[in-house]
Amino acid sequence: MRVVGVAEEFAPDDNWAAMPVAFLDTETTGTDSRVDRVIEVGIVRGEHGEIQSHHSWLINPGMPIPKESTDVHGIKDEDVADKPSFAEVLPEIIEALRGAIPAAYNATFDKGFILQEIERSGLRVADPPPGARKDVTWIDPLAFAREFFKGKGESRALGAVAERLGVSLVNAHRATDDAEAALRVLYALSRDERMPDTYAALIQEQRRLMQLQLEAQRFWRK
Repeated sequence: MRVVGVAEEFAPDDNWAAMPVAFLDTETTGTDSRVDRVIEVGIVRGEHGEIQSHHSWLINPGMPIPKESTDVHGIKDEDVADKPSFAEVLPEIIEALRGAIPAAYNATFDKGFILQEIERSGLRVADPPPGARKDVTWIDPLAFAREFFKGKGESRALGAVAERLGVSLVNAHRATDDAEAALRVLYALSRDERMPDTYAALIQEQRRLMQLQLEAQRFWRK
């Protein structure tokens, strides 16, 4: 029986760390994918625990970039004024995602933005890769970082987790740099004995942890 969220292109019982992984990061005009837009996409692909390739796009969002967003990532209106729209670079993004398991740090955010931008583009993606399908669960090392470092009273933000694991992150909040650091964090976490080895087991455990973490957040908000 196939585990919910597993991409059908990959054998569920194979070692996920040996599979092609496309780690994606976005920079955006804000935090609401319904109204905000993507201004930078970085995709770093890995396989067998090694970085294989880097892909990066600056994108004209068709709207002003708020100062509070620029204060985070440093990208200004003039930086994207002559850049293509998301629809124009979508074919390249799709090819960078093709044939790989999608992943992101705090994946709900990046997956939501990418799928929203694909829908907004009005373009039909022929034979969409796992990273362009709603039914596929993206690998998210944040779920495991929250569990493995639980109770230590330290931040689970990418920069803090990367530092804890000895992973370099120089240009934080730029898409390709964040994507590479997060992929290296994922590979570092894979060496922990608590991390599942097979693709299906990883997705199943991640979904379980995220549900527990969501329930805990709801409890503390009461």
